[in-house]
Amino acid sequence: MDDSGNGLRADTLVATVRGVLPSLTPAAQTVARLILEDPATVARSTITELSAASGTSEATIVRTARLLGFAGYPQLRLALAAAAAQPDRLVPGDLAPDDPLSEVIHKVARAESEAINDTVAQLTSERLGLVVDAVVGARRIDAYGVGASGLVAEDFAQKLLRIGLSSHAFQDAHLALTSAVLLKHGDVALGVSTSGETPDVIEPLTRAAEGGATTVAITNNPRSTIAELAEHVLISAGRETEFRPGALASRISQLLVVDCVFVGVAQRTFDSSQEALASTRRAVNAFTRRTSPARRQP
Repeated sequence: MDDSGNGLRADTLVATVRGVLPSLTPAAQTVARLILEDPATVARSTITELSAASGTSEATIVRTARLLGFAGYPQLRLALAAAAAQPDRLVPGDLAPDDPLSEVIHKVARAESEAINDTVAQLTSERLGLVVDAVVGARRIDAYGVGASGLVAEDFAQKLLRIGLSSHAFQDAHLALTSAVLLKHGDVALGVSTSGETPDVIEPLTRAAEGGATTVAITNNPRSTIAELAEHVLISAGRETEFRPGALASRISQLLVVDCVFVGVAQRTFDSSQEALASTRRAVNAFTRRTSPARRQP
């Protein structure tokens, strides 16, 4: 929401529409896709013009605006007009099959930068602080994810393990459920899902909540099942393109969220974290020296 509580902030509007798209009705999705494809044109269109362009009724457009958090279509147009004042953020910039590698570099870098900026704009210190509080006081932390989101869950657990916290990541649903049902009050379960609708993540998070664990979700879709289920929701962002499916587009922003949680936890547990990092570093360095090729040579 913006400061007035009327709709989304202009700098996060397009990213949020992209995230909630899967949870909208088919008719509302048609309107939302027009917003994503050409937000500047939608901002200039009357409700009658947009109705004709989208093939939907004016009532559908009003409902879509309200689903996005606005009082009506005029307020949505104003937010889109404000977003249009940042023209670089409204240029699609999709990768094409014949793009030279020099262009690929710039487009990929720009997509990753936009994902980070959109995530930062939606990541409040209040929400982050609540998650940090839960992790700092946790007896045990589980992280669930599948595919690219599973790699993010692994990264989160590995970081916490390095600073001495009991943390485990699960990509296999059966193992995740086995662990989740053993969690209880004082534990934390974190689910990572770009769509927010991954059954392999939703089910163990549900079982963890039933046992009394604090639940956290990292997702692109604030209206998804996982967002409704979790006590704490941290929104990531990432735009899908033909060459960058959702799993890739959101990975960088999910890692940003994980890093922010980790640093917050490390700050709160500075002395013990520093001691744990030093101990783990010494162990790894000693192992590396003993097993390096140079040491094995006669």
